Amino acid sequence: MAMLNRVHLNGLRAVETVARLGSLAAAAAELNVSVSAVSQQVKRTESQLGQALFERTPGGLVPTEFGAVFSARLSDGFRELAQAVALADEASQCTLVVSVAPAFASKWLLPRLSRHFSRHQNVLLRIDASGRLADLDHSDIDIAIRMGDGTWPGVNAELLLAQEIFPVCAPSIASRLHAIEDLAQTCAITDERTLISWDSWFAAAGVEPVTFQKGARFTDPMLCLESAIAGHGVMLAWQLLTADALADGRLIAPFGVRAESGLGYWMVTSATKSESRKVRNFKAWIREEIEMTVAQFQKLDSAA
Repeated sequence: MAMLNRVHLNGLRAVETVARLGSLAAAAAELNVSVSAVSQQVKRTESQLGQALFERTPGGLVPTEFGAVFSARLSDGFRELAQAVALADEASQCTLVVSVAPAFASKWLLPRLSRHFSRHQNVLLRIDASGRLADLDHSDIDIAIRMGDGTWPGVNAELLLAQEIFPVCAPSIASRLHAIEDLAQTCAITDERTLISWDSWFAAAGVEPVTFQKGARFTDPMLCLESAIAGHGVMLAWQLLTADALADGRLIAPFGVRAESGLGYWMVTSATKSESRKVRNFKAWIREEIEMTVAQFQKLDSAA
């Protein structure tokens, strides 16, 4: 292997291509360089090896006996290299990179991923859990799930689910809430970075806003959710954040009033890249999961 350090790879590629195609011009076209560049690379490689690889004839370059054996070995080597690179490309083709906010990933997406694994066993999922907006044109991210109003420039955005907002709390607190006015006796759990407002929910309920007791404040909706489950107060939440906690009874949504937030979860892809099969399959799968979650909420409404 140490001998390879004295020979330039580009020169070896030039030698192999000339021997395989039979001319400098054909080699130059395949390598996308000039004929003189190929000729110089061949001469430099012969000098580095201390062996003549081609005979110069009026009809062009003809491999010497050594050159024929040498270039055949090179062809085998470059085929192996090409197959190695193809493995990386194949892995990329079979890996789906999804950008999602940590709260969405942890509280809704992650518990459902096993069904995607079962359906698409040849696809490896990589979840990029980040609150930043992914650059879909200059990264390996295939699709992003974003919460907002869908007006991001330079992308294709498809609405996954419009988000409705409503208060949630632990059953111990819900048992004391007989009317909306009773919220004044509870603590509000506040997400300091939230895009949603209690005023919108009170308006939908048709009542004047109440003044809550001072409660815990967080900069992460997941911490707000865990605080609500622990019985620290009432949180203003939305469907996909609380679906599982409501379904298993850790949380209660009192009053049965949900308000439109003006926001939604959107499936976002690059506007400049063609959509691959793995992305189309992921979209179809996640829509099915959303339908099941919506049906779950309808059952909760009926029970209430």
